[in-house]
Formats: sequence, C-alpha cells, structure tokens
Amino acid sequence: MEENFEHQVYDKNTIEFVTVANEFCILLESSGKISKMDFIDRSQKLLPLLYLKASLLPKVENQFDGEIEKFVGEGDWEYIRTAVIEKMGANDEYLEVFDDGMRDSDEPIVASISENFADIYQDLKDFLTSYRIASVDIMNDALWDLNNNFYQYWGQSVVNSLRAIHYLLAHPEKMEDDLNDQASSSIDRLDMSQSIFSQRQQQWGNEEE
Repeated sequence: MEENFEHQVYDKNTIEFVTVANEFCILLESSGKISKMDFIDRSQKLLPLLYLKASLLPKVENQFDGEIEKFVGEGDWEYIRTAVIEKMGANDEYLEVFDDGMRDSDEPIVASISENFADIYQDLKDFLTSYRIASVDIMNDALWDLNNNFYQYWGQSVVNSLRAIHYLLAHPEKMEDDLNDQASSSIDRLDMSQSIFSQRQQQWGNEEE
C-alpha cells in the first residue's frame, strides 16, 4: 500500500518532534551511564525544546473509536522513575507552586523530577512506538492522543521540571554532592530484559537484519 506522505503525521513539525522526543527518551534510558551534572545539563536543553516542538505539532482528528494501544507498562514507568531519582538524589524533590491542591492546604506541595520525567517518558515512548508501526491511521491517532495529553498532563510536567532544573543550575550551591554524581549507578544492575525499550530494540534489530 502506497504511503500518504502528505499526511500530517509526516509534517515537518511532527518529524522534528519525533527526533527531540527520541533524544529525551534515550537520555532517561541511559541516565545511569552519565554523571549527575551531565544529566541535569542535557535535561535543561531538551525540556524547552521538547515543549516548543510539542506546541507546534499539527492538530488531527482520531480515526479509531477504541482506545489507543499503550506499550509502556508500570514496570517501565517505575524503572525510569527509579533511574532518575537515583541520579538526582536529594535534589529530586521541589516545591510545587501551580497545584490546585494548594488552594485547600496551608502546607507546601512537594513534587519530584523523577515522577515528572517518568510521566513524560510514558507518553513519549507510547507515541514513538506507535510511529515505528508505520501505519498512517495508527500514527494519526497516536499524534491525536499525544496532543491531548500534552495540554492535559505532560506539558505541565515539562514546565515544572524545567523550573526545578533551572533553579539547580542557577544555584549550584544547592546541588547535593552525593553518590548520584557518579557515572554508574545501581540501577544498571536491574534486569530490564523485559522492558518495553529492551524488547522493541531487539525486535527492530531483527527487522533490520
């Protein structure tokens, strides 16, 4: 079947977003191999780019009535969260200022970069995996779902995380000097052979042979 390359799933802005989203996912998946400072520095550069490219995505209508297939499971989400929290250490948590819960409480709301990044990763990886299927209708609905989730959920997580990351870079004296600054981490010892990215990488490698 001939591909419709005029479709918005092949739009320049969509392709550029795919590139940035893939870079962000790779950063999270390989966080145990880089230093804490390098991780923070790369996050500072990718987060605003990710938000910008997402805001430029074309708007599409869904083609299927059912739910969009999801690929990232709870174990994958927890792996990313754990990897980031091990990397960030005591700097993982920050005070939230844009939370509806603050209206009903005098106590500060504590959020975490690790949970934000795991949430962002889940939506991005689901989207990227759907794109690898290369069916225009599936790609279309994945784009539609991603757009909705960007404005309802993970877009705010990007902004909030960038604020916390910026604060750390602007106030390096606040940076906790701990074991998470090492290039290796105990997260590397976890068995991730059943994770979504391990399975997909193996599958895509077999397809290319």
